[in-house]
Amino acid sequence: MMLYKSRAILTLFLMLLAEPVLAAGLKSDPSRLHLASVNAMVTDIDTGEVLYQKNADAVVPIASVSKLMTALVTLDAKLDMDERIPIRVHDSIQMKNVISRIRLESELPRGDVLHLALMASENRAATALAHAYPGGYFAFVRAMNLKAQALGMNSTRFVEPTGLSYFNVSTARDLTKLIKAARNYPAVHEMTTSSKLDARFSHPNYVLAFYNTNRLVNNDEWDILLSKTGYNDEAGRCLALLSRIRGHRIAMVFLDSFGKRSHIGDASRVRRWLETGDSGSVPASARRYEQEKNRGGRSATLLAEKSR
Repeated sequence: MMLYKSRAILTLFLMLLAEPVLAAGLKSDPSRLHLASVNAMVTDIDTGEVLYQKNADAVVPIASVSKLMTALVTLDAKLDMDERIPIRVHDSIQMKNVISRIRLESELPRGDVLHLALMASENRAATALAHAYPGGYFAFVRAMNLKAQALGMNSTRFVEPTGLSYFNVSTARDLTKLIKAARNYPAVHEMTTSSKLDARFSHPNYVLAFYNTNRLVNNDEWDILLSKTGYNDEAGRCLALLSRIRGHRIAMVFLDSFGKRSHIGDASRVRRWLETGDSGSVPASARRYEQEKNRGGRSATLLAEKSR
């Protein structure tokens, strides 16, 4: 009798341990996941299983998700993160007339500059990292493309470090590879999931507060491991996210999402889908936008402009 009870307890214990795996497998019917994003991919990086994909190989602009690669190139160079570097943008045509609270030629530790580029998606910060790279701005951009090739991101191309250019392009599948690589950099985790940074500049001395562009990092119900948002007129709303859900590390890539918060909404829909088996619906306007985009229609762009 005691042996039976022991076996029963052991069986129950093993079932509880296995439950997240079973839940992910049983509740991941792709037909029950509805997303606003035109292009998307959801991957369990612990098992390697692609749970969902939609237009995952479409080559499209990726906006500030580009800054994840900016971070990897900066960190790979093993530069002094405490060195104060000047905020310079002169080699970037994309930065012409870009508004920023950061004063040109003021200085900040390289680590804080990287923090602002990742957490707050600060374009002057990302550009300054490239200017302070060995060999300069254009050597930095070359390094971005070489890193993409090394990671097998064969449909990806970078022309600058911020994502302001529509010619920074990739696919949801390639960006999943970037997430997998970026998770091995502790600084990327720390910087993309922090809520706020008070940046203390010198020459002249001033302090500015910056906040995370992804409000999910402040939500205690989420276990965010990596996050990067992006937006420009051509790319739409974008999000690269790594989150722990039911014991699994789930990589999500959303590109060209309709509406100001729709990329965040898509992340919530994926989580609901994995936890309950059904994501819920998306707004009708998002469905119309996707239909038009898939047809290559101009009305999708007009619809997006009206929503802003």
